[in-house]
Amino acid sequence: MGLKMTCVRHLAFRSSLFHRQCRLFSTSSRARTIMPAWVIDKYGSNDVLRFTKNASFPVINYPNEVIVKVFAAGLNPLDVSMRGGYGAASLSMMRDPLSIKQSGSEFPLILGRDVSGVIMECGLDVKYFRERDEVWAAIPPWKQGSLAEFVVLSGNEVSHKPKSLSHTEAAAIPYVATTAWSALVNTGGIKKDNCAKKRILILGGSGGVGTFAIQMLKAWGAHVTVTCSQNAELFVRELGADHVVDYTAGPVEEPLSMLEKFDLILDNVGGGTEHWALDLLKPWTGAKYVTLVTPFLQNTDRLGIADGMMKTAATVSTKVIKHLVKGVHYRWGFFAPSGVALDEIREMVDAGQIRPVVEETFNFSQVPQAFEKVEKGHARGKTVVQISKGGDDFAAQL
Repeated sequence: MGLKMTCVRHLAFRSSLFHRQCRLFSTSSRARTIMPAWVIDKYGSNDVLRFTKNASFPVINYPNEVIVKVFAAGLNPLDVSMRGGYGAASLSMMRDPLSIKQSGSEFPLILGRDVSGVIMECGLDVKYFRERDEVWAAIPPWKQGSLAEFVVLSGNEVSHKPKSLSHTEAAAIPYVATTAWSALVNTGGIKKDNCAKKRILILGGSGGVGTFAIQMLKAWGAHVTVTCSQNAELFVRELGADHVVDYTAGPVEEPLSMLEKFDLILDNVGGGTEHWALDLLKPWTGAKYVTLVTPFLQNTDRLGIADGMMKTAATVSTKVIKHLVKGVHYRWGFFAPSGVALDEIREMVDAGQIRPVVEETFNFSQVPQAFEKVEKGHARGKTVVQISKGGDDFAAQL
């Protein structure tokens, strides 16, 4: 299915070489230069969040970009970490690779990694989407986020929204979905065609990435074991988990070691888990341990870009070799934006194989309260901010 959707996008692009399409433009009476948004002007705690009606309106700088009117935005633990400055060194380098801009040029910074909304304008090279299309996307952390009225994205990062979901429900999925997809598919090598009957362990299965991964892997026929707290056991079983181990009942490695070994482990916990988790893999069968908890951004924040990257490379290469001689593969997983992945995920959602897990919905004036909710943790679903209800306020922009 991924190949099919990729081909559709490529064919749409190639056909544009022969057929000029008319573009729809905004017919609003005045050009927009500012918009409402929640921003931060420095890193810190919740009190750095500031609402403004004068945030700069996003501009299409490249022909493959689109401007999206935000109907709903999802918050993730990463947004709370970024508010405090996590990953600032690496993300600043990605925003400004040549170091042309002054330090602090990322401010005012708009957070929010999930978006569901409607396309308002397309760049000249965008042929897979049109104005007024309902879309969803996971926004890379080096770009301005979705806690604003509008956001600009690459067409490669955007996908048509599932028809079966509201914008609020849709905003609960993209970031955790693309993170899980990147870890399991891109790094772990798991695919729809090879997943059936594989034994997969998810460490920390009741969080956002874990809850999505459970549903996707079960839809593909895997046997899924999950670790979580006792009060989340019923929740993850409802999502499809075959076996659940309560980490609050004692050292979780003991009951896990009694089970049949696994083909893949997805680690959302980190800490000391990798000291024992790789012993749970089937040796010499290509089994993989993929962790989403890596020191990459911490290293660059603490040591700077060059020394941080050298430290990171030395760490991961040492661990890869250490475990390879034992017959298992050690890997780091990372978020990767992908409209093509969201195309496939959309089909799974509309087929009823994956459902959104929304913990609580806040309105646009309650963004600080939404951050507090995420910061407290222990949520079994996504915190979503409803920014626009559509209808007349959207029609007025066209």
